Amino acid sequence: MTTPRIAFIGAGNMAASLIGGLRAQGVEAGAIRASDHGAEQRAKITAEHGIETFAANAEAVAGAEVIVLAVKPQVMKDVCLDLAAHLGEGQLIVSVAAGITSASLEGWLGPRAIVRCMPNTPALLRQGVSGLYANARVSATQRQQAEQLLGAVGLALWLDEERLIDAVTAVSGSGPAYFFLLIEAMTAAGEKLGLPRETAAQLTQYTALGAAQMAVASDVDAAELRRRVTSPAGTTEAAIKTFQAGGFEALVEQALNAAARRSAELAEQLGQ
Repeated sequence: MTTPRIAFIGAGNMAASLIGGLRAQGVEAGAIRASDHGAEQRAKITAEHGIETFAANAEAVAGAEVIVLAVKPQVMKDVCLDLAAHLGEGQLIVSVAAGITSASLEGWLGPRAIVRCMPNTPALLRQGVSGLYANARVSATQRQQAEQLLGAVGLALWLDEERLIDAVTAVSGSGPAYFFLLIEAMTAAGEKLGLPRETAAQLTQYTALGAAQMAVASDVDAAELRRRVTSPAGTTEAAIKTFQAGGFEALVEQALNAAARRSAELAEQLGQ
């Protein structure tokens, strides 16, 4: 597939990671452009990736086939209303902003081919995972373009229903923070057990990394992997039983439900 001309509206961390991923895949700098209100950020993106940048959004989107909306959700409405008059026919709109529905985007931009995405912060290391939803106006070619874009920073998974974006937000969008919390708690507990803090932190971090890599590479699910390392009456079983006695599984379910509800609430608030 021929690489489309891509314009990024907003050149913050997520846009920079996507641009870096595309460039690492061999996409030419001339096929990518970006706009940002900050002169310092524009200079940084140009220096790092060799792409052309603009202060005006209208200049960035001229001639682009794919337009990536990568601004903060709170300013998305104003950005879209200003941008609407400068869009052409057949352009694909890709939004990576949390809480902005495709219906809201169409309300501000007019009827458009829109792909809504929920990436997560490991995309900054090209280890991210994104949920993608395409509205009915998105063609097969445009779906490939969106998948290539998000695939540049990790795994891209398609959703059949837009409402599932809230679930993706709860599981993977917010998910890195849950693991950071566990790492934080395990590090503190290891320190209380007598380990130097740096040692406890490294033991925890590399254990998390290794466990995740095993889960991804394995042909069995996480429950089976857990059983394989949990010897009867052993140390792991003692810890697992303590987690379960404290209602670990139910607490995780409650936490993800809370995140999904908040995602839906934000979508309603930001889409007005």
